[in-house]
Amino acid sequence: MQGNIDKFRELISKNEHWPMLYYFKFIVQNNQEKLNQVRELFLDPSAITYKTSRDIRFIGMSCKQWMPDPESIIAIYEKASVVDGLIAL
Repeated sequence: MQGNIDKFRELISKNEHWPMLYYFKFIVQNNQEKLNQVRELFLDPSAITYKTSRDIRFIGMSCKQWMPDPESIIAIYEKASVVDGLIAL
């Protein structure tokens, strides 16, 4: 996982325009506890949009948020990694 984080850090560090509006997208099981864990990652949970899968077993959660630097983006992904079964896109 560390190698992926390092590659991601290198990629987003190339952006010279900070702060930037970053688009986060996660897929989680339709479970209230997991949805709450993802909501807690963002300063403004009202900015999150939701889309359920056809069989309603999963929910896509998207949020655009102003991020001050690459490390703040990585911090959110690291916090999200503790949510069991979460898929980060």
